[in-house]
Amino acid sequence: MCGRGRSPAAAAGAERGRRRRAGPALRLARLSALPALRAARASRRPGVAAVRLLRAPVPPGAPRAVTAAGTATVRVPALTWPPPRWVLVAAVSVVCVGAAAAGTWWWLAVEAARAEAAYVAALGRAQDALDGPPEARAAAARELEALLARHPSARLAAQAAWELGQLRYAERDWRGARAAWQVALARAQAPTLATLARLGIAATWEAEQDWPRAVESYAGAVAALRPGEFQYDEALLGLARVQERAGRTAEAIETYRRLLREVPQSPRAPETRSRLAALGVAP
Repeated sequence: MCGRGRSPAAAAGAERGRRRRAGPALRLARLSALPALRAARASRRPGVAAVRLLRAPVPPGAPRAVTAAGTATVRVPALTWPPPRWVLVAAVSVVCVGAAAAGTWWWLAVEAARAEAAYVAALGRAQDALDGPPEARAAAARELEALLARHPSARLAAQAAWELGQLRYAERDWRGARAAWQVALARAQAPTLATLARLGIAATWEAEQDWPRAVESYAGAVAALRPGEFQYDEALLGLARVQERAGRTAEAIETYRRLLREVPQSPRAPETRSRLAALGVAP
């Protein structure tokens, strides 16, 4: 019922104002009556952002138990050892593999030692046969060929191929000597042996009077060396010689002069000056 002397509209407005003033107090009363939903936070300094703590999620389907505090604990299945027979089988397999590897290594070492001993003996006989009769050279060449076929990857294979070329060259078998020296060049690990093989190949073309190939081979030997290195002067002299015989006189003169310029103390210097004089030019 409305108060005396007030209109219904004024009474309704007064009632709404009374409720608004009482609202905050009622709401605060309700909130204070609720239990605490989160732990008290430490006071933050102004300007410092709050950090939310996150927990790792529990994988779906994993066995878990919820504690009174509400955290989840994961139960890990206990590890089990394989049956003893499988452990024994694995151990025996490891031992067998190790024994096989050791046996293979031992066999390879023995074979390498045998091959090297055979090469050493054959190389000695080949060097002796170079100054012997043709029959001795032929026998030594056959022995080296058999060794190269049986042990092509041996440490002394390149040296054996070089000696085989020497024997073939002594028999004037230019093609056979060239083939042997090509093998020596392909397998040579020492620069000295590679140089000798290149010069030997060039000499076979020169012996066959194939001047274009002889020039090419000697030029390749020169290109693989530097002034002062082993057989550098021999390679230059050979190149000049085949250039002269091939009719390339101007190139030969330049090569002769190059030898005197780059290797002035060479034992081949007197011969080089003689060739230049024969060509009617100054050194």
